[in-house]
Amino acid sequence: MGIVLGPNQYGKAEVRLVSVTRDGDTHSIKDLTVSTSLRGDLADTHLTGDNTKVLATDTQKNTAYAFAKLYGVHQVEDFALRLARHFVAGQAAITGARVLVDEHLWQRIEANGHSFTRSGGEIRTTAVTVDHDRAWVVSGLKDLVVLKTTGSEFHGFPRDEFTTLAETDDRVLATSVTARWRYSSDEVVDWAASYAEIRRVLLSTFADKHSLSLQQTLYAMAEAVLLARPEVAEVRLSMPNKHHVPVDLSPFGLDNRNEVFHAPESPYGLIEGSALREEAEGAGLAWYSIGEF
Repeated sequence: MGIVLGPNQYGKAEVRLVSVTRDGDTHSIKDLTVSTSLRGDLADTHLTGDNTKVLATDTQKNTAYAFAKLYGVHQVEDFALRLARHFVAGQAAITGARVLVDEHLWQRIEANGHSFTRSGGEIRTTAVTVDHDRAWVVSGLKDLVVLKTTGSEFHGFPRDEFTTLAETDDRVLATSVTARWRYSSDEVVDWAASYAEIRRVLLSTFADKHSLSLQQTLYAMAEAVLLARPEVAEVRLSMPNKHHVPVDLSPFGLDNRNEVFHAPESPYGLIEGSALREEAEGAGLAWYSIGEF
């Protein structure tokens, strides 16, 4: 029974990169975490320790820093595409590259051109995969925490001997949205405008959709993005149900009319799903080594 080398890749994970652009007294900042992975003719390093085809991970890190200086970061999709294509074009043994970028968002402090405040925990993301001369772009966001205090119900679910959850026609609905969307092609779009509008659509749909389940809300959000943005082929969402449980105040002679809640960190329901255009081209390697949701 023989043993053969299976699929493999290697790279530099979580390179912290901050780029400052100075335009007189007004500065702009890009705060990134960049991870690179390369694939190709790499059997020798695994089987014999021959590293002649291995571009050092330290070189990959340095390339990210150098490209930030040479070309600027601008939009994370453009930055990731430039890096991935550079690695594939510049190394004969490398046929594929994946570059993941998390952008940690900052806002300028009012009336000051060079001071900033971190924008909560929300992160803008992109995942670029290049294979030979083909590229795929998957962008998104994570840790977008949203909550609404009404307009959400949950009832009609099956009950058995282990069911204790009460049905409700009015509950707090809260979640931390992880959203990823696959662009239909690698043609350059206005990445910033696309991101901003997709984020707006996700938020407005969450707020306006009367929810009978978090699953229904998730699909409505994904569907709304596809209806609004023709450049998007597929949307995947992961949304934990951040439970808000009404506290029983009856021992104190008090009514609790959906006013006081206990909000445990765990356990939580985790709702995940996707929506895609029926006519969309196959995903190819777009989701390569990215979690299902």
